[in-house]
Amino acid sequence: MRLHRLEVCAFGPYATRQTVDFDALGADGLFLLHGDTGAGKTTLLDAVAFALFGTVPGARADAKRLRCDLAEADLPTEVVLDLTVQGHRLRVARSPEYERPKRRGSGYTRQPAKASLTWLTPPPDGGRTEAVTRSDEVARVVERLLGMNAQQFFQVVLLPQGDFAKFLRSDTKERAELLERLFGTERFAAVEDWFRESRRKRHAELDRRRARVREWVARLAQAAGAEVPEQADRAWAAGLSARARAEVKTARAEEIAARAAWEEARERLHGHRTSAERIRRVRAAHERLGELKCTAPERSGWVSEAEAARRAATVAERATEVSSGEAHHDQVVGQESVAAAMCRELGFADVGLDVEELRERAGELREEAGGLTSLVELAQRQQADRRRIEILDEAVAYDEERIAVVQSKLDGLPEQVSELTRQRELAVDAVARLGGIRAREDELTALLDDVESLPELDGAVAAAREAEIAAVAAHNEARSALLDIRERRLAGMAAELAGELADGAACPVCGSESHPAPAIPTADAVSEEAERSAAEHEVTANRRREKARVARFEAEHRRDATAQRVAGRSSAELTAELADVRAERVKLADRAARSEALAAAVRAAKEEEQRLHSERAAHERSLSESRAERAVLIEAVEERARALDDARGEFPDVPARKDHLLALGAALERLADARMAVVVARRQRDERRRSVSEAAIRAGFATVDDALAAVRPPERIAELDALIREAADAEAAAAGVLAEPELAGVSPDDEVDLTSAEEAEREARARAETAVAAVRSCERTAADVAALVSEFETALDDLAPAEEEFAELDALTNVLGGQGQNARRMSLRSYVLAARLEEVAVAATSRLRSMSQGRYSFVHSDQESKLRVKGGHGLGLDVLDDYSGVIRSSKTLSGGESFIASLALALGLADVVAAETGGALLDTLFVDEGFGTLDGETLDVVMGVLDELRAGGRVVGLVSHVEELRQRIPTRLRVRKSRTGSVLVVGG
Repeated sequence: MRLHRLEVCAFGPYATRQTVDFDALGADGLFLLHGDTGAGKTTLLDAVAFALFGTVPGARADAKRLRCDLAEADLPTEVVLDLTVQGHRLRVARSPEYERPKRRGSGYTRQPAKASLTWLTPPPDGGRTEAVTRSDEVARVVERLLGMNAQQFFQVVLLPQGDFAKFLRSDTKERAELLERLFGTERFAAVEDWFRESRRKRHAELDRRRARVREWVARLAQAAGAEVPEQADRAWAAGLSARARAEVKTARAEEIAARAAWEEARERLHGHRTSAERIRRVRAAHERLGELKCTAPERSGWVSEAEAARRAATVAERATEVSSGEAHHDQVVGQESVAAAMCRELGFADVGLDVEELRERAGELREEAGGLTSLVELAQRQQADRRRIEILDEAVAYDEERIAVVQSKLDGLPEQVSELTRQRELAVDAVARLGGIRAREDELTALLDDVESLPELDGAVAAAREAEIAAVAAHNEARSALLDIRERRLAGMAAELAGELADGAACPVCGSESHPAPAIPTADAVSEEAERSAAEHEVTANRRREKARVARFEAEHRRDATAQRVAGRSSAELTAELADVRAERVKLADRAARSEALAAAVRAAKEEEQRLHSERAAHERSLSESRAERAVLIEAVEERARALDDARGEFPDVPARKDHLLALGAALERLADARMAVVVARRQRDERRRSVSEAAIRAGFATVDDALAAVRPPERIAELDALIREAADAEAAAAGVLAEPELAGVSPDDEVDLTSAEEAEREARARAETAVAAVRSCERTAADVAALVSEFETALDDLAPAEEEFAELDALTNVLGGQGQNARRMSLRSYVLAARLEEVAVAATSRLRSMSQGRYSFVHSDQESKLRVKGGHGLGLDVLDDYSGVIRSSKTLSGGESFIASLALALGLADVVAAETGGALLDTLFVDEGFGTLDGETLDVVMGVLDELRAGGRVVGLVSHVEELRQRIPTRLRVRKSRTGSVLVVGG
């Protein structure tokens, strides 16, 4: 991968569009990006990362604030990157999501994120040449071409500020998480999880099968009535089954004996019951015959009563018809009286006419009423028109009233609309001027704060200059002391080596085992610890010097920028002008706040005026129509009233006269019908009276009253017949019983002992039933025991292979998890990560030895950690110090040593990750900061290693504010910081 060109616009501190030509910068293979603190050096690396993956490294990704606050509102925030990957050149453009001021009105609108990828050369595999415009698809194309994701890219290509040293200083858990992200070893953790989950499921299945065995044991013991043993096996189950079968055999023998005894008792009881029944029947027959002899006179009366009731039944029926005829005659006579009264009420006094005359008079009245039908309809129309006139009178009065009300409202509306319009125009003008007056207020407030802070800033500049002078002097003293100590230690190095010689051991310099004249330490000899302490003191003094220089520059920059903004204006002038501006702002804000309300009031007034005009026109149309219709109706009503007055006569109106004529005709018809019904009813009544007298004589009764006295209801006759029949049947039945052959010789005075026989039979039956129940219980128990033994043995057969399978899976899962037979106590995931870390340590050691002049090398440790950090076992990383031959913790390295160790480790990690992922050839590498911790000699060595990195065409970009690098690296890109945004200057 090689970068060609980068454009940033309104991104980070860059308010305008800035361009970085990587082809020009990387012509020598090494370039420097430098500038003031906070100017935006790291932002350029963030822009590269954002263009490729849509995110930035480290904690800056959490802020999600990439737009420049100083950029113009219409200037878009975007990053454009040209690069070549695997021989294909492409251009990636991205814009983050951000809020910009609305083009119309106040407030902000959200600008959505955008992304596009354009192929500048034919795409790989002959794919589509059109641009890719979906953000997620752009990220997938970039990851596929580079062969790594964003986290891997940040660790391999962009070595972010402070983050590439994080891997060296991190504990084993953090190191494991980083390695897992870089090498994608999640699948090995997934294998461990799969085995653990499988073991959990198999253990649950094993517990289920064991529970099933325990369940069958409990059920078997309960069914057999035995105690649950501590260890239930097949022999225990077989013993329970044999015992159950023996109990069945014993119960069956008892059942046979009990049944025989019960049968004998039943036969004896049957004989006693037969004899007792014969005696009872004889006694009952004698008793029944005696009772029937006593009731003979009563039975004779029942026969006479039944015969008389049957003869009187016909007479009773004729008498009922006579009563019905009498009631009907009385009813029709009453109806005739009612009809005659109705006719009198209707004004007809001559009710004594015969039937034919009444019917003739009713016909004449109906003809007269029919002649009034047309006039009735005319009268109904007259009433409807009069009601309509009343409605029209009310409508005319309402319309006249509403027209007056609406006109009174319309008279004052024009002046109101004009006044509201004038006030609305003033409010709109205030809204337009309010933004400018607020900006002026903010500007004057800031200038007033600047004027008040100038004395304090001058004091800060003086203090910063004094602190810088003191820090420079302290650093010079520390550096002189370090050089002096190093010269003295080099002079006494021979004595230091001689102090480590031992008889019989080879000299590390010449290899000789004899040491005739070892050097003797001088009085001013310096130890390694003294040299290290002096070096650390020099580094600390240099840091303080650099910090003091930066503080002085920032103090001067703040003071100069503030003085430039103030431009010589006094505090009193600014205060007076600010007071005037604030008063104007309050006035305009109050007027602008009413703008929307006034606009709504103007619209409402105009709408009200239009509505009132429409309402008045509608009422005027309605008034005209109502008046015209009323005049026509009044003329028609007056003409129709003259004809109806002649037709109604003495009645209120024509319908009333017609209704009277029809009602009188109907009453005369009813009177004629009633009078005819009276004649017919009288004739029928007389005929029925003669018929009932003749029927009584034929039935053998002297009078009708005698016949009616002998009448009985059908239920009584049926009851008498039943009593007579029952007495005869009872007498015949009793005689028949006594005549039966089997009762011959049986006396009603004989006795039989039935109680003793029944008691003996009940005891024998209870014994037999108990024996049968015992047999069935033993058989059920034996069957249940046999079935449960079979289920128990089946459960044992299922349990054995499950226990063997779980034991094997449990042992394998423990090995994969670092337990059991795993001698190293390392999980599969930790083992893979440790192997990757070992590769990284080997790759990083070659560069670390070069940068430390052969002193340090990385040592990978797979020993079990005392802290037992989850996921970090086997990921120890120490350094071997060749000066002392001791393996030390990487945390004991000094600041400069930590930087070169971290850089070597980051470069080694980059090599291994690139080889592991099979990614594209990485022709570009960035290192962000950290060079300020190196002394001049170490910086030379590190620069030599970086020179080796650019061999073969690789481009290395360094981000640093160290002054010495500006002298070493001719190709530079400087970032200048200002109030209006940072800018880029090549070679500046």
